[in-house]
Amino acid sequence: MENELKLKEIVRKKYGKIVSKNNKSCCCKNPESIMSENYNDLNGYNPDADYGLGCGLPTKFAKIKKGDTVVDLGSGAGNDCFVARAEVGETGKVIGIDFTPEMLEKARQNVKKRRFTNVEFIQGDIDNLPLESNLADVIVSNCVLNLVPNKQAVFKEIYRVLKPNGHFSISDIVLTGELPEKIRSMASMYAGCVSGAVTKDIYLKCIQEAGFKNIIIQKEKNIEISDEELKNHLTEKEIANCKKDLDIIKSITVYAEK
Repeated sequence: MENELKLKEIVRKKYGKIVSKNNKSCCCKNPESIMSENYNDLNGYNPDADYGLGCGLPTKFAKIKKGDTVVDLGSGAGNDCFVARAEVGETGKVIGIDFTPEMLEKARQNVKKRRFTNVEFIQGDIDNLPLESNLADVIVSNCVLNLVPNKQAVFKEIYRVLKPNGHFSISDIVLTGELPEKIRSMASMYAGCVSGAVTKDIYLKCIQEAGFKNIIIQKEKNIEISDEELKNHLTEKEIANCKKDLDIIKSITVYAEK
């Protein structure tokens, strides 16, 4: 429990600094990485709410309808919330959940600037959501669950908050093998989406054990950690030795129904 709290605090501080420095470099990729996703063609996209912290386009695959209530876990400055808002229309509602005060403040500024009345942001942990049960038609999340130590608790909360027959679309980082301990132990890499990841099999098992059905991987792609980032933590020899092991890092977008 103490270790989980310590890791959460690392993530909170890391993402708070991203806002304060207005740093829009992605937590999980280098500038040329195939991991980057282009939001420009999605209705509702607001570049000033995009800090480049995602690893997919969950709102694109989320089957959001007019009038839906959508919850975004780890909503940051509101990027996916504003895309979801364009889908739900004036009759729907979008709720963003984030535990970083600086991100919440930025998101609320963005809402005020756009005069949206059906988008709100709430501070809270995604493994203990401050929301009533059977609330959401759709839940989305973009590169966030990998930052949470207790992923099983998150999926149980997602199941609780979704309405009967509701569904989620989540983009996340998973592994297809064992990550080198040297990488996994790096604090900044943890906040950078990688060393908190579990294997794809374990990830999907957590979803199944939470009670979900019709589990579908909507998209999967390889990702890379830049040499520049690795050089901050490893020697040239260590980088050469672990490069082949980093091929196991994947981005997936997964869908499931309650």
